[in-house]
Amino acid sequence: MLALVCIGITAATELALNQNLMKQLDTQLGAASYRSALMYPEPNRPGWHHEHSNYPRPGPGPRFLDAPGQPAGMVAAVVSEGTTVDAGYLTSSGTRAALSDKAQSQLAAISGSRNPTTLDLDGLGRYRVVAAPSRRGGDLIVTGLSMSDVDATSVRMLVIFGIVTAVALAAATIAGLVIIRRALAPLRRVAATARKVADLPLSRGEVELPVRVREGDANPSTEVGQLGSALNRMLDHVAAALEARQASETRVRQFVADASHELRTPLAAIRGYTELTQRMGDDREAVAHAMSRVASETERITRLVEDLLLLARLDSAQPLEREPVDLSRLAVDAVSDAHVAGPDHQWELDLPEEPVMVTGDAARLHQVLTNLLANARIHTGAGTVVTTRLSTEPTQSVLRVIDNGPGIPTALQSEVFERFARGDTSRSRKGGSTGLGLAIVSAVVKAHNGTISVASSPGHTEFTVRLPLNGWQPPAEPLESVS
Repeated sequence: MLALVCIGITAATELALNQNLMKQLDTQLGAASYRSALMYPEPNRPGWHHEHSNYPRPGPGPRFLDAPGQPAGMVAAVVSEGTTVDAGYLTSSGTRAALSDKAQSQLAAISGSRNPTTLDLDGLGRYRVVAAPSRRGGDLIVTGLSMSDVDATSVRMLVIFGIVTAVALAAATIAGLVIIRRALAPLRRVAATARKVADLPLSRGEVELPVRVREGDANPSTEVGQLGSALNRMLDHVAAALEARQASETRVRQFVADASHELRTPLAAIRGYTELTQRMGDDREAVAHAMSRVASETERITRLVEDLLLLARLDSAQPLEREPVDLSRLAVDAVSDAHVAGPDHQWELDLPEEPVMVTGDAARLHQVLTNLLANARIHTGAGTVVTTRLSTEPTQSVLRVIDNGPGIPTALQSEVFERFARGDTSRSRKGGSTGLGLAIVSAVVKAHNGTISVASSPGHTEFTVRLPLNGWQPPAEPLESVS
């Protein structure tokens, strides 16, 4: 681009200079032509022929070539009726010299033009010539001035501009390389960071992504800095996604291990009672006892599989029912069922005067209450007071299940809603728990765009469920699945 600019400047300057020089030459030519026309034919004035005068000197061509002020290299010709009758030129030493016949013919050919014309005169080079009438009406005086100075000046100007352009291009190239290398150094560092990330094993396992674009290359005020900043944000998202993937894989492995462990015990019991039944023969009482145990373990497996299937459906964001649900009535029914299942506990119910209505799946919301109350019954001793409290806030309903039992261990509170999370494994199994009750509660509440939390200390455990009052929409993204 710089070369094109220099060429354009050179061409414009050369054109302007050439026009200016030609205008000056034409002015000089006009003056010389005017003097020559006045001097031909030679006037008879005193002093022109005195013995000490150098004018005229002998030689070919019109004698007015020897007049004072005539420039060196000037050509002159007298044309009469289209024929050159006298022609010559003034040498650099001031003497007159003859023109070739071809040059005389060239001068005679332009005698009909009154405007300056450029000719390449034979043996002399480029000339600017013009014709003017003499004082004697029938003759024309053709005068010409050499264009050698104009051409030489133009050539010198081209050489100067060529040298300046070459120097400018060399300086611009060197400066451009230095500036570009310095300007693109941050970009090269960003590319190096991207290459390091590309070489990391990200396909599986626990992955650390410590590589980041340094702070100096992530300045948002520059384009390269914006790229570095965007790359850092992308790496943060990738790192978060890899951590989430690893956590999900860990939960899947843990889930499979827990599910296998949960299924292994009842399956081993079923197998043992089946083998025992085969060896008992005709002992009907023993066979009946064994078959009742097989039925009990089968029922336990069925509950576990149904809970797992429900969680899988909730995780895959399968649509739930959407209908008006009276949480007050659900609370009354769930507490009544809990009272029958756990008569050794004290069940209390605190409801507002007006029914609390939400939009959702009545069966699933009833399961939420049932699981929360069953969790309180299973994990607390006889005589524990369990209170179900329902209230409303401006945009949501609030359901609390509170007990004054021993509380949840602090280390377990962060995992209480995970699959197979249990504080007392043996007692949970004895009570019929699969370890999935609170996980189902959490999944159902999230599917209704609600939230659930727990706060526990010795003597006070409180589960709080918040559901929107004005209806709910399906979650924007499917819940994380480990099925």
